[in-house]
Amino acid sequence: MTDYANPDALVPTDWLEEHLADPDVRVIEVDEDTTAYEKGHIRGAVGWNWNTDLHTPVGRDYKDQDGFAELLADAGVGDTTTVVLYGGNNNWFAAYAYWLLKLRGFEEVKLLNGGRKKWELESRELVSDVPSYERSEHVFLGEERPEIRAMRDEVISKVGSAGFVDVRSPEEFRGEKLAPDHLPQDRRRSRATSPERRTSRGSRPRTTTAPSRAPTS
Repeated sequence: MTDYANPDALVPTDWLEEHLADPDVRVIEVDEDTTAYEKGHIRGAVGWNWNTDLHTPVGRDYKDQDGFAELLADAGVGDTTTVVLYGGNNNWFAAYAYWLLKLRGFEEVKLLNGGRKKWELESRELVSDVPSYERSEHVFLGEERPEIRAMRDEVISKVGSAGFVDVRSPEEFRGEKLAPDHLPQDRRRSRATSPERRTSRGSRPRTTTAPSRAPTS
């Protein structure tokens, strides 16, 4: 049996399948391939686009607490809801979203152990129906956690140390220039849209009332 450093961060596929109808569980897919959701997803899952939903449209940063409160409210996440994230490519961008929610003070979030790949290998159901949930008016976000975010100077100071891990591909790590055709479409875009490391400011615990969206013209 695999030993995990933080087993509470994970839920197994059989547990999730048993809780798909639980109103206090919200499944959210965040995939490297932003078209994967429309091709088939776990029943009841909401789809987040990592590129447009998690980042500010200007300023090259992640959404702030109000932005994530809005995103969670649109998914029908309330004060008693546990969010379960999953995605392809070993939960790559699902784990990214997990970290961002933790950074912004949302604690009731888990990762599906094994992600989409394990779900598919076990021949579990995927559907194309897009769910609709009643918008939540109150999303509780605690204090932000800037200590889990590394800034530029800190990264530079850790280069070469035993505790520094580079998660790029071996080719990128070696400094080899990859042809665009060798990169997934979203990876190509991410080189231009990836947010800069900026200092996160802590805030007091609060209950955020997610604002209504402004009408568009």
